[in-house]
Amino acid sequence: MIEDRAVELHKKYGGKIQVIPKVPIKSLEDFSIWYTPGVASPCRLISSDKELSFELTSRWNLVAVVSDGSRVLGLGNIGPYAGYPVIEGKCLLFKFLGGVDAVPITLAAQDADKIIETVRLISPSFGGINLEDIESPKCFQILETLQKSLEIPVWHDDQQGTSLVVLAALINALKIVGKKLEEARITIIGSGAAGMATARLLMKAGVSGRNMLIVDSKGILSSSRSDMEKLSAANPWKAELARMTNPENIEGGAEDALKDSDVLIALSVPKPGTVKKEWIRKMAGDPVVFALANPLPEIWPDDAKAGGARIVATGRSDFPNQVNNSLAFPSVFRGVLTVRSRAITDELCIEGARSLALYAENKGLNENSILPTMDDYMAYVEVAQSIAKKAIELNLARRKYSDNELYDAIHSTIAYQRVLMRNMIKSGLAGQYQPNT
Repeated sequence: MIEDRAVELHKKYGGKIQVIPKVPIKSLEDFSIWYTPGVASPCRLISSDKELSFELTSRWNLVAVVSDGSRVLGLGNIGPYAGYPVIEGKCLLFKFLGGVDAVPITLAAQDADKIIETVRLISPSFGGINLEDIESPKCFQILETLQKSLEIPVWHDDQQGTSLVVLAALINALKIVGKKLEEARITIIGSGAAGMATARLLMKAGVSGRNMLIVDSKGILSSSRSDMEKLSAANPWKAELARMTNPENIEGGAEDALKDSDVLIALSVPKPGTVKKEWIRKMAGDPVVFALANPLPEIWPDDAKAGGARIVATGRSDFPNQVNNSLAFPSVFRGVLTVRSRAITDELCIEGARSLALYAENKGLNENSILPTMDDYMAYVEVAQSIAKKAIELNLARRKYSDNELYDAIHSTIAYQRVLMRNMIKSGLAGQYQPNT
């Protein structure tokens, strides 16, 4: 069983990541450069200009992956200790897929203000912040507050990462079925962080709120729903979406929302049968179905196909068309860190989605291949470059590159990780250090 094997190997290696020097150490004399007395020189320069910390330290390529463990994928509120293996795994993906150094930081606090203050206090050590596995709706407050107060990129992967990859997948799925993003009728089932962020990004990318229905546990969102006053106080972000969508005030549940829809995006309960194939039959012709709950989709792909779905995507790697935010965060951060960007904006996310979609299109689209897979490292290079160029265009970048310089910087950083891993495996060094055996 994969579960038993995972526990065995996590114990064997004592975790998944480590810190190693990147500078050559050949003799004790080297320490006079990297530590005392030589280190005083970069310290003095940074003291007079803190922006030099992006040039003279590893800060420029270092990301804090921050979580309180309150909404761990498929596991719920399991807290900071139990959530650590997920966050550590995220750091592994950052490094291998994007050449980004990442540090897992799980917090023994689930209060939004404490999390915000803690991240502010540690921010001088990092070039970016990746928020992870934080429950809704406080994740919206944390993200928005930190984005406004910090001059480094702040990203919540459950929001921006998921919505970016969903947008990319949708762009290509609609190309295959011959429908336009601006005209498609879209139903989103699930109004957590991922569902709400996806709705918001889709509308900023051109989807009409008039053509969108969002379903939560109580039914279809609308401005006329009886709980709007209570919702506005408890979750103003969801209340805003209720006002921006469903102008006809359609009532009912998921089955009602799916009638005549072109697209279903489910980001809800990891339980097959949450969406029924009979509901798919009520959708418009050539429907697109994204059943993205993990570890189990809301409907099995075969059932969705039996209901008439033309294109089906899930969050799993063992079915065609995996829609997973691992296709986004390594390349997005590779791009913004390379140019020392001050932020990750919606414009950058939309640019990343379009670049990811275009890369897949150039490779060749079909009903079972609407996105590249995680083993296609050039996808990360292409998307990272497009993100970096957009950051320069929007005057978010501290460092400017020509196109050729940018490509070389990004490609060499990402490719280096693959070469390093291959050489470590070939030499027998990968996995050789096993402190727990």
